[in-house]
Amino acid sequence: MASTPAARLKRDALSGSEGRHPPLHILFVHSHAAEVERCLQELDKVHFTVSSETVGTPEEFIERLGSHAYDLVVAEYPSPDWRETQALELLRLSKRQIPLIFVGGSLQRETVAEFITRGAYDCIEMNHIGHLPVAVHRALDEKALRDERDRAQNGLKHSEARYRALAGNLSYGICRCDLDGKFLEVNEAMVKMLGCASKEDLLAANLACDLIQDPGKRAQLLGQSDQQGLIDPIEIEWKRKDGAALKVRLSGQEVRGEQDELLAYEVITEDVTKQRQLEDHLRQQAARDPLTGLANYRHLAEVLDMEIKRSGRTGREFALLLFDVDGLKQINDRYGHLTGSHALCRVADVLSFCRDTDTAARYGGDEFAVVLPETGAEAANQVAQRICDNIANDGMGPLLSVSVGFAVYPHDGESIEALLGRADAAMYSMKAKKRELLDARQRSAS
Repeated sequence: MASTPAARLKRDALSGSEGRHPPLHILFVHSHAAEVERCLQELDKVHFTVSSETVGTPEEFIERLGSHAYDLVVAEYPSPDWRETQALELLRLSKRQIPLIFVGGSLQRETVAEFITRGAYDCIEMNHIGHLPVAVHRALDEKALRDERDRAQNGLKHSEARYRALAGNLSYGICRCDLDGKFLEVNEAMVKMLGCASKEDLLAANLACDLIQDPGKRAQLLGQSDQQGLIDPIEIEWKRKDGAALKVRLSGQEVRGEQDELLAYEVITEDVTKQRQLEDHLRQQAARDPLTGLANYRHLAEVLDMEIKRSGRTGREFALLLFDVDGLKQINDRYGHLTGSHALCRVADVLSFCRDTDTAARYGGDEFAVVLPETGAEAANQVAQRICDNIANDGMGPLLSVSVGFAVYPHDGESIEALLGRADAAMYSMKAKKRELLDARQRSAS
């Protein structure tokens, strides 16, 4: 069985560094001091050091954003003085890259999907406010990665003197090449980065021909500078001498002579392999359900939004299937929660065998979803029936059954909320018919 929510919370939020979180400055957009205090208490439990301010009106919000720096915005929903996502809209207008998390009462899944597609980082019900520290931790991780990329990009705009100072730097590969890409100078960091035996070994190579084989990338790095002679950075994959792959970020500037003639290029090479691996890991973590490994609700909302936009361009249909495990509570009561969790994983195993273009997700506690691109009603019905049959006949016990409903874009709706609502209604209609049939059989048996 999966670890308890408390254990997952401590593991994800602390990651082995208890008490080492940097101070966190939060702006609350909220009308209830008691609920703000509950949020702060949850963060305190996992050793976040928080300084906070609270505003109640859009005018106060705009003023604070303009005069203070914040790591996070936590906004009440619904709020008596605010339109739905007004805080998100004002944050976007302020040009401040600050994650925003909505907290509130009962949040409909359709509402959550809409808010996330508009740019909210997460939406958390006050009844489940214990999830807040995990969401905060992940939001800050993603923000830190964005900030690091911004710093790296800004740091590339150096003068020639700065490039010279970096030549002895062990973290960045520095090279100078002629107009044809032949190396003229390289530093030791670049030699080690590529796993060459010596500087002479690398100098025998050609940056343009041997290392940047994509003509478009090569033209972008060597030959297209801005008014200051700086070159837009590119990111490519290289192979070391031992065959290992590494991702590198290249940026540079032109070297000109006294008559302003172009003589050479100087290029900074940064190994971003580990950074990209961490980003991929965080993206997967943020998009996956920890129990089943399927996409989570947040990722499902993003996929639906993408499919609506794509279908709007192509005019093609797509289908959304929703599944609900029948009698999961009875399975938990009779066999224990370990078996219940295994039942959810069994359903996930069947759904994971969808086409590569399909997206399977855990929609809720015992509910699942599958998005089928370029699929109409007839094909969606066939897929739904096949999935139901495979779940019922997976060869494991206890026997499982699922109720299913589906909706097809645009016939059944042109928004995420409409499609989810239509599929949800069809799914629960099927579940109600099953209950009626079961009740009838029990009455007949008695």
